[in-house]
Amino acid sequence: MNTNRLSKKITKALNEQMTKEAHAAQIYLSYGAWAVGQGYAGIANFLFRHSHEERNHMMKFMEYIQERGAKAIVTAIPAPPADPTSINNCFEKVFQHEVDNTSAIYDLVNLSHEERDWATFSFMQWFVKEQLEEETLAQSLMNKIKIAGGEGAKAEALYNLDKDLEKTPDEGKKAEQAKEE
Repeated sequence: MNTNRLSKKITKALNEQMTKEAHAAQIYLSYGAWAVGQGYAGIANFLFRHSHEERNHMMKFMEYIQERGAKAIVTAIPAPPADPTSINNCFEKVFQHEVDNTSAIYDLVNLSHEERDWATFSFMQWFVKEQLEEETLAQSLMNKIKIAGGEGAKAEALYNLDKDLEKTPDEGKKAEQAKEE
């Protein structure tokens, strides 16, 4: 008996977004490794935590696809982009990545609405809210760096930002805990 309740188009789009979330995890992981190499352990902590969070998002998509009876397809992910050139550039890249991901999430929301797939539409609302939070966080970090001098931020200001982000917990929620609260 076929238990799949997702259209081929929705299944394909959800699988593509699952891969985008895996790619996002790799981007944050790569930027975190870069930050460690630059001596910014606190900023690296922030980036590593977000890598873990993005992996949880990937798992949420996988679990949803499977719960709806469709096949989750794990594919290769692209390599992360080039290392940032500075802390300012790092958070500009993070912000742009989050904006791009929001656009992909909105495309999925629109598709689920067009197809009248209300279960997927409802599922996607968690990600709409999450992306709002992610963009706001990335923008607030860019604002802090801007106040500190942007590209010309002094070492003391970057040190303080690094120490501030070091206090952020390194562990994200597990995928099964990352349900809507």
